[in-house]
Amino acid sequence: TFSASEQEFFASKGFTNEPGRCSDCRAARKQQRGGGYGGGGYRQRQMHPAVCASCGKDCEVPFEPRNGRPVYCSDCYATVRR
Repeated sequence: TFSASEQEFFASKGFTNEPGRCSDCRAARKQQRGGGYGGGGYRQRQMHPAVCASCGKDCEVPFEPRNGRPVYCSDCYATVRR
């Protein structure tokens, strides 16, 4: 059984199907999955060392820099992007 507030919540979100689990079971299942919000198990991105083409500062980027292509630190990238 679902409380009136739960029913209102599901209706306000536009959900048409009733939940298959009670709130305690949903909480237990969520905790089992790591308390997560879903989204899958993304692994940590590999970072690559680089030197900013604008300021010369050492930085790390989430891609492998190519020769001849400029790489910017986050501060300079924000400026160049504008």
